[in-house]
Amino acid sequence: MTSTVPVSVQDRLGLPDTTGRRRLVGAHLVDSLGTGLLLAFTVLYFTRTTGLGVAAVGAAITLARLLALPTAILTGPLIDRFGARQAAACGNALSAVAYGGFLLAHQAWQIVLVCLLAQAGAVAYWTSSTGLVVLAAAGGGERTRWFALVQTLRNAGLGIGGALGSLVVAGGGTGGLRLLVLLNALSYAGATVLLARWRPAGAPGGPATPDRPGAPAGGYRRVLRDGRYVLLVGINLCSVFGSMIISMLLAVYLTEGLHQQAWVAGSLLVMNGVQVVLTQSVVARRLERFRPTRVLAAASLVNAVAFALFALMASAPGWAVLAGLHAAMFLFNAAETMATPFAEDLSVSLADPALRGRYLAVYQLSWNTGQALAPGLLTLLLVRGALWPWAFLAALAVAAVPALLLLERLVAPGGRAASPAGVK
Repeated sequence: MTSTVPVSVQDRLGLPDTTGRRRLVGAHLVDSLGTGLLLAFTVLYFTRTTGLGVAAVGAAITLARLLALPTAILTGPLIDRFGARQAAACGNALSAVAYGGFLLAHQAWQIVLVCLLAQAGAVAYWTSSTGLVVLAAAGGGERTRWFALVQTLRNAGLGIGGALGSLVVAGGGTGGLRLLVLLNALSYAGATVLLARWRPAGAPGGPATPDRPGAPAGGYRRVLRDGRYVLLVGINLCSVFGSMIISMLLAVYLTEGLHQQAWVAGSLLVMNGVQVVLTQSVVARRLERFRPTRVLAAASLVNAVAFALFALMASAPGWAVLAGLHAAMFLFNAAETMATPFAEDLSVSLADPALRGRYLAVYQLSWNTGQALAPGLLTLLLVRGALWPWAFLAALAVAAVPALLLLERLVAPGGRAASPAGVK
């Protein structure tokens, strides 16, 4: 007679054990909720409160983000020396000060300064956030589930915050915009307090291993000599371009290229948030028995199909466009839920624990670089023709597949990408 072990609802949903870690969960949710409040209204806020034009405000924000690019590299050694929790809390505290400064910024150089501080705080936080998951998933057994939960919290927070922000702006005008800035600053302050009060060593399953002080010699040179990790960073850079379609490509492609109404873009954005929130943890649970490299390769192929379908809508009959766009968005969202937790897990698995902060900083730099380059490159391709950006993104997605299979062969037998018993 075969005995069966009952599976808890938590396990069926692919959720990690959050006992002793609820302050961390709260910090992620509060951070994302506050960010969502202001995310879509930063340019509007400065144009309404300073008298500067859209072009001047956009140039100031772009300059600030470029100046903030080295932040990840500066954060890595701080994580190695002081720990991910302390670095993340400092990043949130810096963001709180920066958004408070928004209320005092009236000239272009002041906008550059406060946006530089805000971007530096955000980069410091997200460079450290992977290390927070390592601390939360003591022993590494639920690390993929933790990454999935963080992604779910982020999408939920951004979505709810964006909806609330829209209501405040619609009802309050310039005063409403100032209120959003203040609430955003307070949200970062609240997240700072939650992180500062969280004690990872008290989590069940044994004390979490802190980041080791006094990292071994070599520093970033040692990271850059790690061919496996450099390959992973290059693969991730390719995926970053694809992730930027929501913020930089989709709306302008639909309105200018396909001559659709703006509400169509809005419906696709809502679909992205809802689908990720409802399916992220379950998808991660279903796929956790497979090698991360195989999951990422499959997600890249799904993305390539999604990008091809988006491109085909430029020549599709009118009756098929709406259905085709939503089908493409469904595939794009599915690829996101497949890839995100496993990519983050690989970034930890392949990192030397003694230099984890520096490794994660290099990985984060791929995100920052892609986010800086994608707006100009994707819009330039779109000007040349509606199909060009989608062809570029599809080519990157397909090129990632052999690169991922090469990475799998390079990973040592004991690594996470190798196939343990029962893993396909």
